[in-house]
Amino acid sequence: MLNFQKSSSTKKEPLQLLRYNKYVTTRVGIISLVGFSMAALSLLLQFLNYGAVSVLNRKQLALVQLSSGDTITARAVDPQQRSDEVIKKFVSDTFIKMFNWDGLVQTFNEKGEPITKQDTGVEVGKLNNKSNSRVATSSYNAAFALSENGGFRAAFLKKLASITPKGIFNGDTQVSLIPRFISQPRQLRDGKWEIDFIGTLVTFERSDNSGKGITFNKTITLSSISNPEYIPANTSELAKKIYAARRAGLEITEIVDLDLGKRK
Repeated sequence: MLNFQKSSSTKKEPLQLLRYNKYVTTRVGIISLVGFSMAALSLLLQFLNYGAVSVLNRKQLALVQLSSGDTITARAVDPQQRSDEVIKKFVSDTFIKMFNWDGLVQTFNEKGEPITKQDTGVEVGKLNNKSNSRVATSSYNAAFALSENGGFRAAFLKKLASITPKGIFNGDTQVSLIPRFISQPRQLRDGKWEIDFIGTLVTFERSDNSGKGITFNKTITLSSISNPEYIPANTSELAKKIYAARRAGLEITEIVDLDLGKRK
């Protein structure tokens, strides 16, 4: 009987992807190193590109069309940020509306036609038993730019009524505010600023049109606020006046006499 056996047997080594103390060829190592370097470079470029796009988005101007059909340029900013121009215009517009009293008010008749009539004012309460209790309608509307915190707006209106001449409401007196200087806003912290207003209040009487002026120098503190971007058509007239006074996204939190000595 013949027995057949394999003359030689070869033991196959199992396939291994990684194994300690095993080396790869120089060519494979170079290819791996180049691939890793390209991946790292690509990641770095993506980070740089993201940073550049973020900076560009903050600085770029966009063309915005208003509901009136007018177009303006706009720039994206932080929700609490306000430009110096916006702050100065807000203070100027608010004070001019609040302290110009001509005794007249614009309204509409039954046909919807605009008419001008004598302003009877708005009752806001007396500061004391002897003071006036009414302010001009324009002052009342403009005062919605003041903060409600701590009853500031209500207290201010009573003080304003106490210095409002009663002749405003019968056509005998007019008062005009003449702005002379509005300082650059000073940022106190994020979303809060301080600004100086220097002007003159001039009172004109029916019997004396030469006018008498008194200094009107104030330091105003403001804070940024959120204001509705869209106002529904069925919003009440009072609410529309409130939103209009605060459309700049700002409110006045304090008004004090200007004291330049504090900044020396």
